[in-house]
Amino acid sequence: MTILNSIILGALQGITEFLPISSSGHLVLAESVLGLRVEALKSFDVAVHLGTLVSIFVYFWEDVCEMIKAFFRIVFLRMKKDSHEKLVGFIVIGTIPAVIAGLFLGDEIDEIFRGVEMVGVSMMCTAILFLIAEYVNKKSAKSGVNFIKSLVIGIFQAVALIPGVSRSGSTISAGLIGKMERADAAKFSFLLGIPAIAGAGVLTFMDSSIDTVGLAASSSVAVGFLVSAIVGFFSIYFLMKFLKKYSLKIFSLYLLIVGSIVYFI
Repeated sequence: MTILNSIILGALQGITEFLPISSSGHLVLAESVLGLRVEALKSFDVAVHLGTLVSIFVYFWEDVCEMIKAFFRIVFLRMKKDSHEKLVGFIVIGTIPAVIAGLFLGDEIDEIFRGVEMVGVSMMCTAILFLIAEYVNKKSAKSGVNFIKSLVIGIFQAVALIPGVSRSGSTISAGLIGKMERADAAKFSFLLGIPAIAGAGVLTFMDSSIDTVGLAASSSVAVGFLVSAIVGFFSIYFLMKFLKKYSLKIFSLYLLIVGSIVYFI
C-alpha cells in the first residue's frame, strides 16, 4: 500500500465512521477500486478505526473523563447516582449485543457480507431505515435514553457489523425510533462506539497474523491512523451541528444512490 492510498483510506474512514454512510462499506468499495487485497488490510482497517476512536476521545473529552471517574466509582461501590454513572451503565448494556455478535458471528458475517454487491444491498437497506426512523421520530414526543433504549440501540449496533450498514447511522436511527432528539441520539451513538471500536482493535491485534502485516506496512498504518483521527474529529463536529437543524434524509438519498450503483452496475 502506498502512502497516498493510506491517506485516501484514512480520510475515508474518518468521514464515514461518523457520517451515517457506513465506514466498513466504503472501505470495502475503496479497497476494491484501488485493487488492494482485503485480507492483507486487516491491520490497516483496525488502525484507522482506532484513529477515529481517538477523535471521539478528543471531541467528547469532558464527557469521557467524567465517565471514567463514574466507572471507577461504580467499581469501588462509591456511586453518586449521577447522570454519568447512568450513562456508563447504558453504554455497558448497549455494548453487550455487539460483543455477543462479534464473538460468535464475526467471521461468518465478514465472509458472507464483505462482497461488493452485498455492501450495495446493505447500503440500500440502511437508507430505508433512516426514512423509517425520521418518520417515527417526527410523530413522537422526545425523551432521553433508558435501559430498554440502550439495549435496542445496542442491537442495532450489532447489526452494523455487516459491511454497508452504518454503525453511527443505525444507532442514531434506533435512538430516533426511541423518541430521542437527533443530537442526543448522535452523542450516545458516538460514546457507545468507544468500547465497540476499542474492542474490535484489541481482538484483531490479538490475531497472530497482525504482526507480519503491521510490520510490513508500518508507515502506511501510521499515516492512515493519523489522517483518520484528524478527519474524524471534524466529521463529528460537522454531524453534531448538522443534526441540530437537519434530518438523516440527505444521507438516505446518498446511500440509495451509491448502493444502487454498486449493486446494479
